[in-house]
Amino acid sequence: MTTPPKKADFSNVQAKVTSTEAPRADFSNVQSSVTSTEQPLEGGGGGGTLDQQYTVEKGDTLSHIAKRFYGKASKWPDIFAANRDQLSDPDRIRPGQVLRIPAADAPAE
Repeated sequence: MTTPPKKADFSNVQAKVTSTEAPRADFSNVQSSVTSTEQPLEGGGGGGTLDQQYTVEKGDTLSHIAKRFYGKASKWPDIFAANRDQLSDPDRIRPGQVLRIPAADAPAE
């Protein structure tokens, strides 16, 4: 009769796992500020009423952008008029386009 082989003894095996991933940066104390060197546009109304810029995102419409900046979707023609140099159709804005957003008190062009 043959003796069955002994089972392996793993009772003294120890394991250690280390990551090769670099430690993550800690950005918890990061602060930022924004300043502009842009000059006010002529006839811009003065008093801190500078135009803004907005980069179109997927799903945006001029009405959506107007609601965001002016609180009224019905102000979309102001944005369209300010961007006639790059827009021929208000329904054809594309993600990535940078639109001029006229100051809320600026008259439409």
